[in-house]
Amino acid sequence: MAWVGPVSPYLRFFRQSFSTVNPAKPPPPIPLQEFTSLCYGGQIKEAFHRFNSEIWKDPTLFSHLILSCIQAKSLLLGNQLHSLVLTSGYRREKFVANHLLNLYSKLGDLQAALSWFNALARFEFNLVVCSSLAHMYMRTKSLDEGEKVIKAMPILTVVAWNTLIAGKAQNGYSEGVLQLYKMMKMSGSRPDKITFVSVISSCSEIAILGQGQQIHAEALKSGACSDVAVSSSLIGMYSKCGCLEASLKVFSEHENGDDVLWSSMIAAYAFHGQGEEAIHLFEEMQGRGLEANEVTFLSLLYACSHCGLRKKGMELFEMMEKQCGLKPSVQHYTCMVDLLGRSGCLSEAEDMIRSMRVKPDAAIWKTLLSACKINKEADMAQRIAEEVLRLQPQDSSSYVLLANAHASAGRWKDVSEVWKAMRDKNVKKEPGVSWLEIKNQVHQFCMSDKYHPEYEKIESYLKELIAEIKKKKGYVPDTASVLHDMGVEEKEYNLTHHSEKLAVAFALMHTPPGMPIRIMKNLRICGDCHAAFRCISEVRNSEIVVRDGSRFHHFRNGKCSCGDYW
Repeated sequence: MAWVGPVSPYLRFFRQSFSTVNPAKPPPPIPLQEFTSLCYGGQIKEAFHRFNSEIWKDPTLFSHLILSCIQAKSLLLGNQLHSLVLTSGYRREKFVANHLLNLYSKLGDLQAALSWFNALARFEFNLVVCSSLAHMYMRTKSLDEGEKVIKAMPILTVVAWNTLIAGKAQNGYSEGVLQLYKMMKMSGSRPDKITFVSVISSCSEIAILGQGQQIHAEALKSGACSDVAVSSSLIGMYSKCGCLEASLKVFSEHENGDDVLWSSMIAAYAFHGQGEEAIHLFEEMQGRGLEANEVTFLSLLYACSHCGLRKKGMELFEMMEKQCGLKPSVQHYTCMVDLLGRSGCLSEAEDMIRSMRVKPDAAIWKTLLSACKINKEADMAQRIAEEVLRLQPQDSSSYVLLANAHASAGRWKDVSEVWKAMRDKNVKKEPGVSWLEIKNQVHQFCMSDKYHPEYEKIESYLKELIAEIKKKKGYVPDTASVLHDMGVEEKEYNLTHHSEKLAVAFALMHTPPGMPIRIMKNLRICGDCHAAFRCISEVRNSEIVVRDGSRFHHFRNGKCSCGDYW
């Protein structure tokens, strides 16, 4: 008897192929509209299952599947797609490759992207895909690797230039952005709206008005200013450079813009302490049917906290969640703590931190610590400082705020203990730095900056200026703000040589009378400099605009736009 083994699958296939019985018909292909509804309607797993059941897997369906994974930020499904691509012919589809690298960029999975990209490179070198890979390097702060990918490309397209420029901008290399922008133009590539958004934003970060105005003119010439994103960037740039009127002019040219444009103008008003104007614009925005987002409310709450609008701020905070369905983030709560702290409600502010639904960070505790310093609550400041230093043990500003609170109460022994704690833990105090732009050149000053080439002239001019405002306006140095127990003369010398005073003196020496002076500072302006600038603005008949680490101050005719509330 012949042995009968298991039927070979190949023999089974042969028999079925030539059987007189009709084989089962394959299921009809899924309609594109039905498939996209599954992808973007929250049924990605079902879409993935339907796609796998398709006999002819259309690359268009696969592309939508990738895009839905990007939208959902699903790493698990992204890895499944990765495996499917490597065993299919989709690696030859350019748009699929671009979407897949975009997926890994959003998920931050650089290793998977490199693995797939290396497999792809054996088949086809694609400029779009290379730009996507470089973009992902930039997003993961691997700037050098991203630049290597771009420079390896046979030609630098506008997309490649934009990837380089955006990468530098997103990682805080503003000066590098401007250098790349010049190189891009020299290479013959024409900047587009994406280029201008990155470059204008970089001008905002380092507050160089002259360069920003030049780029604005180039954007106008290219027609890019008709784009809402470019206009929003211009509003932010002029605002951060201290030109609120220019921001308003750009906004007025695009009043029919979207909610992003309106939110940008609200933020500009808020940053300059124009709380009432910010609220009025928000109400007009609502009247036009535009929806406010989390950023809009953050700007509004910020405006309220810096203008003492406690009642309105509480109303907006409640409206945000109950009427607009937006969940407040820790940044929104920080604005509320600032609002309550500035108005003296320290216990209420602390209760809000301890009961809020999001985890508090160091910044929100530091905001309350600053309020303790303003309200001279040294004991509470000690307790709150412990909360900050538990999260950020090396944060120098928390030690300084605590020392300020003790100094305000005249507790010099406690101040000394704070300085000793900093020395013991090797915590370095962040130095105050001020800078300004004159004739397209940026000049930087540090406290008692004796290395400046014109230091002796600046010191002599400043000495005469201080003597003049003492005589004419009754200015008295606020020696209580000096955080060291020293003699009055030493304290006055210390105050006179603050970086912002050196910058103002230099500006007055090198600008025509009546021309606005714009100073940028990394830290909060001290009370003594604030009082001195009020007097200087009146004596010299000059407008002095100071952007400190918190907001803008516009000094005109002996008064400040903040109303001495900052």
